[in-house]
Amino acid sequence: MRWVYPLSPETEEPADVLGGKAQGLVMLRRLGLPVPPGFVIGTAACRAFLRDGRLPAGLDGELAAAIAELEATTHRKLGGPERPLAVSVRSGGSVSMPGMMATILNLGLTAEATAGLAAETGDPRFARDSRRRLLSSYAAATTGGEPIPDDAIGQLRRAVVAVFSSWDSPRAATYRELHGIPHDLGTAVTVQAMVFGNRDDHSGAGVAFSRNPNTGEQVPFGEVLLRRQGDDVVSGGSLTWPLHDLAGREPTVWAGLLEALRRVEEHERDACYLEFTFQAGQLWLLQARPGRFVGAAAVRVAVDLADAGVIGRAEALLRVSPRQLRLVRVPRIVGVGQADLVARGLGAAPGVAVGRVATTADRAVRMAADGPVILARPATSPLDLHGLAAAAGVVTARGGPASHAAVVARAMGKPAVVGVAGLTVDVADASVRAGGRRVPEGTGIAIDGTGGEVVMGAPRVATTAADPHLRRLLEWADEVAGDSTGRDEAARLGAAHAAIRRGASIP
Repeated sequence: MRWVYPLSPETEEPADVLGGKAQGLVMLRRLGLPVPPGFVIGTAACRAFLRDGRLPAGLDGELAAAIAELEATTHRKLGGPERPLAVSVRSGGSVSMPGMMATILNLGLTAEATAGLAAETGDPRFARDSRRRLLSSYAAATTGGEPIPDDAIGQLRRAVVAVFSSWDSPRAATYRELHGIPHDLGTAVTVQAMVFGNRDDHSGAGVAFSRNPNTGEQVPFGEVLLRRQGDDVVSGGSLTWPLHDLAGREPTVWAGLLEALRRVEEHERDACYLEFTFQAGQLWLLQARPGRFVGAAAVRVAVDLADAGVIGRAEALLRVSPRQLRLVRVPRIVGVGQADLVARGLGAAPGVAVGRVATTADRAVRMAADGPVILARPATSPLDLHGLAAAAGVVTARGGPASHAAVVARAMGKPAVVGVAGLTVDVADASVRAGGRRVPEGTGIAIDGTGGEVVMGAPRVATTAADPHLRRLLEWADEVAGDSTGRDEAARLGAAHAAIRRGASIP
């Protein structure tokens, strides 16, 4: 039984073996795009660990061989005192579960290696910051509070156990229940040489969509932070900058990112999402997956790709589910200028949610038994998943369009407003504050996940007009399924799906 696989263009194993993250990295390597070298421990090793309570026989030997090869490739030594190698250890199931499992960065920075990194770079502050991030992510990922080993291989072994164990964490199990993901799949573990977004003023990290995930418009969309690592972007704990700020600040990185988005979308024939880091002005790609848009954005992407000849009309129809059509015509708050505006942030998941304010995930679950609630948090984390599931919508003080709150809310089809400057969530006082006013927990508010408004009470809401891209998609559905008389939009699309599966063709 083989446990470890290289992240190389020649690796052919499917996502249920490598995990979706590693399969995406292999695809990027095949396209000739910049990916840090590394390897992946397959999902079978996780299943064996969960079954037997220990790492499977033979894995230690394969890990040692993989690390030796990585050291030879990078000309560095894991935990070494000179030219030390540090690695990232990330989870990656066959189905994406964003933020639900463990990640450990900068692994291998023992006390000796940290001193070596400071000497090599001439920047002790950078070395100390990288070591601090290792200790923080290690503490968050491991249970029982055991101290971090001061040997690099011991760190790696513990990290693999932590990632495997996180598959069965309550938040991961809850996420699988909500999204219908089988509990017996297990996760892979991807190990890569670190690239440091916190290295200097020409380093940073970000996320990028090839198209706007809220509208489907064909413009690059995302967010970025300078001199920070990737977890700072997706955690929602920091105020990010719009992706296009890179064009002026790091033009070489921007050009490389645009080319990567173009090539991945062309290869996948779909909108795509990339996570990236740039170190000293050099771009590196850390993850690639489909954009997974919903509602009007999914419809527009499908229609635009069909118009461009990238996919056929039948495939465009199949890419939009009848269930998604309820998210196409998005409610908006009417007359925001006349409403009692509390605050304004970034619309991160379209729609309007009305409910009572809850300041913790636990309170959101309890309060939801008596009616809709809006979860208000400084930023959400995977620990808030049960509250997100119970809430009608979410508003956060920090974070951007790719933060945890935004990604999870979009996946659940719930409105979200993020990055609300001046919003303070006071759990002890059971209230939120914004614009000089205090809003007690239990007060009714409304959020508009398109415009980013937070208003008092239950304002007037109107649904947007029929989308022109939706009209065209439904015309194609009628062409393949026949007369639409008496059918609503979902039924028209469902009839088209059935006809296509029976072999019907479409002009």
